[in-house]
Amino acid sequence: MARTSSVSAPRPGPQSGEQPEPSARARLRPGPAGAPLVVTRDESLLDELLRLAAAAGVTPELVSDGGAALRPWASAPLVLVGADLAGEVGALAPARRSGVFVVGWAPVPQETFRHALEVGAESIVDLPGSTVWLSERLTDLDDDLRRPGRMVGVVGGSGGAGASTFACALGQVAAREGATLVVDADPWGPGLDRMLGLEDLDGIRWDALHHATGRVSARSLREALPRRGSLGVLTFQAGAASTLSTVAARDTLAAARRGHDVVVVDLPRSPDPLVREVVDRCDALLVVVAPTLVGVASAARLSSRLGDAPGARLVLRGRGVAEHEVAAVTGLPVAATMPDQRGLAEALDLGLGPVRSRRGPLARAAATVLAGLGPVAA
Repeated sequence: MARTSSVSAPRPGPQSGEQPEPSARARLRPGPAGAPLVVTRDESLLDELLRLAAAAGVTPELVSDGGAALRPWASAPLVLVGADLAGEVGALAPARRSGVFVVGWAPVPQETFRHALEVGAESIVDLPGSTVWLSERLTDLDDDLRRPGRMVGVVGGSGGAGASTFACALGQVAAREGATLVVDADPWGPGLDRMLGLEDLDGIRWDALHHATGRVSARSLREALPRRGSLGVLTFQAGAASTLSTVAARDTLAAARRGHDVVVVDLPRSPDPLVREVVDRCDALLVVVAPTLVGVASAARLSSRLGDAPGARLVLRGRGVAEHEVAAVTGLPVAATMPDQRGLAEALDLGLGPVRSRRGPLARAAATVLAGLGPVAA
């Protein structure tokens, strides 16, 4: 996270009150479309910001006076205002927007906090203490500009309905079209990395994210997870069930959406408030139901608790109670139906994942559901 300081002792450089002559490169250097905006006359600060931008693969637009900053102010995805020019920019009353930060060498002068309010900054980024945070923010610009991925929650209408299996199937099918992440939010489940055959791959698990606070880098998360091709998985450490941190789960899922086209979350059936929060953030909630009398009765109780979620629908697995009767009892529409799939247990035991063929029941049902999410998913 960006840190702030309150002690006023400027970094060695131009004396207070001096206005150094801007260098040729800093007067105005337009960047490519979608480039972050850097506003400063401080040569040492500019050099550091250019170094971080180069490491992130970003070419910023450079401006050395407040007036010139107003033109690209609204369109830049990120605005970094040097502490040396924050007062000058603030005096021009730029339009309020998100993604504005005042950057300075620590400890920043006390008046910088007032100037940060005037420019509408989210916070003050002090260097070198916040170098890692700023580097990740620059690295994530491409992900921030893209449309957030669709997030789909999957929960079992009853125990043993096959929600985890269907979540893995959704992940396998969605990964054919783009970056996909399957998230295990059930600490007492079988372990989705094992079901997908990814348990032997290196990568972080939930235990490494429990202490995460603030904005999580989408690219760092994507690259740190166990992954094969376009399909990644986030699950719990094998043999060590634990609870999810609400803050870590919230920030991690937000980063997952920025960095993936589709995020599938396998949810527990517990009444944990975190489950409700995740459900409310999903674009769709799929309740997997075994259409037996017991399975439908259990699904009806679950739908009374979660049925008002956005995009809540049923996925019927197996044969039994008629489709329209299940919909009438639960009060939810049916998104897809599928018969039992032969050889499923063997495929999971071999670490091949539930989807073995594009024409299998799980693959067809998953494709039907994903097609209903829109062009990002299918």
